[in-house]
Amino acid sequence: MVTDATPSRLPLSSLRDCKALYDKVAQEASFSADTDRMLKSIFRQACASGMSPFDAKGLPRMAMSLETAESFAHFIDADRNIILAILLCDFYGESVSHKEIEDCCGADVAGMLRAIAQVVQYSAKRNLHNQDNFRGLMLSLADDIRVIIIMIVRDLVLMRRINNHPDQEWVANMAFEANVLYAQLAHRLGLYKIKGELEDLSLKYTNREIYKQIANKLNETKRSRDAYIEKFIAPVKQKLEEAGLTFSIKGRTKSISSIWAKMRKQKVDLDRIYDLFAIRVIIDTPPEKEKSDCWLAYSILTDMYTPNPARMRDWISIPKSNGYESLHATVMGPDSKWVEVQFRTRRMDLVAEKGLAAHWRYKGVKSDSTDQWMNNIRDILEAGEEDPMQLMKDMRLDIYTKEVYAFTPKGDLFKLPAGATVLDFAFYIHTNVGAHCTGAIVNGRHRKISHTIQSGDTVEILTSASQSPKSDWLNIVVSSKSRNKIRQKLNEDLQHRADLGKEELLRRAKNRKIDIDEATLMKLIKKEGYKYVNEFFADIADNKLDAGKIITAYQLATLPDDPVERTTAEDFELIRDDEDSYGEVLTIGEKSIKGLSYKFARCCNPIYGDKVFGFISSDGVVKIHKADCPNARNIRSRYPYRLIRVNWSGKAGSELPVQLRILGNDDIGIVSNITSIISKEPGANLRNINLDSNDGLFQGYLTVGVSDNAVLSSVIRKIKTVKGVKDVSRI
Repeated sequence: MVTDATPSRLPLSSLRDCKALYDKVAQEASFSADTDRMLKSIFRQACASGMSPFDAKGLPRMAMSLETAESFAHFIDADRNIILAILLCDFYGESVSHKEIEDCCGADVAGMLRAIAQVVQYSAKRNLHNQDNFRGLMLSLADDIRVIIIMIVRDLVLMRRINNHPDQEWVANMAFEANVLYAQLAHRLGLYKIKGELEDLSLKYTNREIYKQIANKLNETKRSRDAYIEKFIAPVKQKLEEAGLTFSIKGRTKSISSIWAKMRKQKVDLDRIYDLFAIRVIIDTPPEKEKSDCWLAYSILTDMYTPNPARMRDWISIPKSNGYESLHATVMGPDSKWVEVQFRTRRMDLVAEKGLAAHWRYKGVKSDSTDQWMNNIRDILEAGEEDPMQLMKDMRLDIYTKEVYAFTPKGDLFKLPAGATVLDFAFYIHTNVGAHCTGAIVNGRHRKISHTIQSGDTVEILTSASQSPKSDWLNIVVSSKSRNKIRQKLNEDLQHRADLGKEELLRRAKNRKIDIDEATLMKLIKKEGYKYVNEFFADIADNKLDAGKIITAYQLATLPDDPVERTTAEDFELIRDDEDSYGEVLTIGEKSIKGLSYKFARCCNPIYGDKVFGFISSDGVVKIHKADCPNARNIRSRYPYRLIRVNWSGKAGSELPVQLRILGNDDIGIVSNITSIISKEPGANLRNINLDSNDGLFQGYLTVGVSDNAVLSSVIRKIKTVKGVKDVSRI
């Protein structure tokens, strides 16, 4: 920052400069003679191996590492293990192995180096516009807060170094990342100086004109500004003390980046920023006097300086929804300059800084599940413990065991729940990708849809147009988001099949000149054992239910109820009805009684040779049903007293109609081949044909008149031999 005192930042280009900085860092970290010899040995080994002194962007490795170690010691702590990890991270895995580090420096240093290497590896493929997820990946891979702080300081040193770098596009990307990722992490950890400098440097590299304009103006007025703050505070302090208040008072000037943010938000020039000078008065008072003492201090201030009523904010009488309490006033100070003053008690300040309304939250930084954890870390840093890094050594980011982060081949990063599978990942990309997922290539290897994803994996989803969601997929995915999408797709598919099935049923009913009553159909569906109507119609579309048989069952269900008077088959008087008889081909009852009135039931269309039974209808006619008629079970259970034994007399009669269902390829001439076979079959006659064609297939129904089932069997057998016919069955 412009006014902060920071360690030397001169470019380190000579070995003498590096040695001087190394000696300083070694002294601050209290390196032993053995540690010093070990480090120098590793440095010499790296030089002897031909390791380049510059990284891929041309920056000096050793100088950067030494600057990072010095900055960490300056801002945070000169912890020996952390300083060692910083100095060795550029050599880890390249000129020195994990085991060598573990043997000479210990498991703690080796563990930090492994975590740093993981974060750096995936940093190269990050998505600049998805920094929330990359932050989660970084935290889940590191699982050691010390590593996160190291990465923050490394980024600060990088930002200081790239001012004149020739690759301006890369500089802009680094500036964006520093602002939205590392600055926010630093803010949450209470590393406010680092956060402010990162934001200022980010502004410098992305908008140099604005940065120079604000920086020059602040530098020009620094001395006068500091004097002005003292001039403003002195009389206020005296008046508050005379009123008997115990308090502390602070004055500050905003950072360059925060001033620029205010200028953009308020759409004003620098001279019109009201809170360029900000004063905070923190009052020590018991809870019962909090409001009165804050208002007393406020009245003293506004008696001394003219307030701007439009800028007055009372969050003491009515606190913000997030718990923030404070009384803000903007007054016209000496020389007609606006100054913002905030009044709050020690308790209110604690809530604002540590509780629900922490500064980083009410300033608009997006919160997440790390909030409480980050606050605990910040408490450790701010407590000023003698060795805070040791306290954080064993603190792990357990919250991130509940999440995994994975890349697409293009570098897009997705956050998923722990245990997420390839199928979960596919649905997170897009619903249609998930619906057609057949597997994936994970880190170059083929995996099934049930494969569990690990943080850092690169996942390429494989799809097929013929793939569709299955109900057992619900047992494969772990996220509610994926389950909801699968259920949605399953329901859409069920609805589509149900629509087709309903259309088929209504079309068949129309062909038979039957009007379907919705209420009667619903009763039939329930009777068939279906809980949901869509499943019933879907089964028709899937040919699990025969639409013709359903219509026949519907017809039977619509017949009028039998008379109340019960008549048994033995008591029934059979009457000859020549019009409805089909010849003397049946033996009905115990004796061979010829010339009786009977009809063949249309629900099953029995023919000579079928196993049959007789049902005495209410109009006095014996209805002849096949033994396996779809309505046989219902008839036998409801009217057992009206059944009568029926046998064929031993000779065929007239032709009887039979319905055949046929399925095949929609080829030229196939229909004529079928009709030719029927016409040439003795004892068979084609009465009706109804065919539908769709997507190269046809499905249809033939009504064939046959004299007996032997003729029918012959017809079916010959039709099956026709090229392109897939199936023929009797209805």
